[in-house]
Amino acid sequence: MLGGGLQGCFIALALAARGARVTLYDRNADLLTQAAVVNEGRMHLGYVYAADTTLATARMMIRGALAFVPFVDRHVGLSPSDLALSEPTTYVVHRDSQRPVDELQGYLREVQRLVLEATGNRKDAYFGIDVHREPRRWSAAERDRLFDGSRVVAAFDTPEVAIDPQVLAVAVRERVKATAAIEIRLQRCVRAVENERGALSVVSDGTEGAARERYDHVVNALWDGRLGIDATRGLRPTRPWIHRFKYGIRFSQPRGRPLPTVGIVLGPFGDLVSYGQGMTYLNWYPTCLDGISHAVSPPEWTPFPAESRRARIVTDTHRAMAEIILPLRDLDATRLPDCTVQGGVIVAWGQTDIDDPCSELHRRYEIGVTSTGGYHSVDPGKLTMTPYFADVCVDRIMAG
Repeated sequence: MLGGGLQGCFIALALAARGARVTLYDRNADLLTQAAVVNEGRMHLGYVYAADTTLATARMMIRGALAFVPFVDRHVGLSPSDLALSEPTTYVVHRDSQRPVDELQGYLREVQRLVLEATGNRKDAYFGIDVHREPRRWSAAERDRLFDGSRVVAAFDTPEVAIDPQVLAVAVRERVKATAAIEIRLQRCVRAVENERGALSVVSDGTEGAARERYDHVVNALWDGRLGIDATRGLRPTRPWIHRFKYGIRFSQPRGRPLPTVGIVLGPFGDLVSYGQGMTYLNWYPTCLDGISHAVSPPEWTPFPAESRRARIVTDTHRAMAEIILPLRDLDATRLPDCTVQGGVIVAWGQTDIDDPCSELHRRYEIGVTSTGGYHSVDPGKLTMTPYFADVCVDRIMAG
C-alpha cells in the first residue's frame, strides 16, 4: 500500500478486515498528516457542481457520501455523532457567480431528485440527516440578516454537512496502528514499482537506506505522488492534469454570535465551516491558493507558511469573507483562538483553474480505481469518495 493518507489507510483497514496482510508505505513521519487533514471535510452530495449539467458528478458524489458512514462505522468504529458534524451548508450565490441564480436553483432541484432516488425511504441514510426536504431559497430579509446583500444575490438551504477531517484522522490513525495485519513503513519514499519474477517490487528509500520488496498486489494510493509512480508502470496520463496547493485556516470559534456553515458559488470564492466540536475552517480561494503545477511530480510545497505569510493569509482571508458573511465582522483576525494555517495539494484532471467556467475542475466524475494485473492506482477525486473506492479496490484484489 503506497500512501498513508485517508485513501491508503481506508484500503489497508478494509484489506486487513478480509484477512490480507498489508505493508503501508508513507514518506512522512506519521500517517494522515497532509492533504487528508487540511481540507474543509465537506461530504459532497453534488450541490456545488452546477457546471456539470450532465449531473454525472452529482451522481458520483451521492454514491460516495452514502457509503461514508457505513464504512467508517465498520472499519473505524465511528458513528456520525463522533465526526463533529457541521450544521447543514447554506450555499450562497455571489454576484459574480459563473451561473445565474435561476439556473443554480434548477440544478439544486435536480440534485435533490437524485438524492431522493438514492436514499428512497431511508431518511437518515446520509449521516443521520433528513435529506428529503427540497433546498429552500431564503427570502431577501433572511439573506440580508446574515449576508451582505450587495454581494450575495441568493442563499439556499441544503442538507449537505461537513465532518472535521482532523477528528477523523486521529481515529483512523489509531485504528491502523492497532491493526496487527498492517505493517507501517514511515519515512520511506517510494521511487518505483517494477516487475520481478511474476510479482511486483516496491522500490523505496529512507533513513535506513534503499529497499526493494516483493508483493502480489500493489495499491498506489499516493496523492500528489500518484502520477509519478504510475509512470514507472508505463501508465501515463492521456489528458491534462493540475496540482494545486491551497492553504486552509482553522481556529476555535469564539463565544458570541454563532458562525454558519457556508459555501459560496459558483467560482473561485470561499468556504466557512463550523464543526460540531467548536472548531472552524475558513478559506478564500484567491488568497489561500499558493501554487499550481502541471508536472507529473509537483514541487515540495511548504505545508506551514512563514509567520509573515501566515498572518497575511489570515487577515486577507478574513477581510474578503467578512465582506460577504456578516458574523465574521465580529471577529478580530489577529486574535483568532488556536489559529493555524496549513496547506495541502489538490490533484485533479484539467488544464485551467476554477476561475475558468469551462474548466474540468468543475466536473469530478472521471475518477476511481485503475487496475492492471496486480497494480491498482486510486484517484478518489474528493474526500467524500474515499470509502467507496476503498471497497471497489479491495473487491478487485480479493477477487484476484
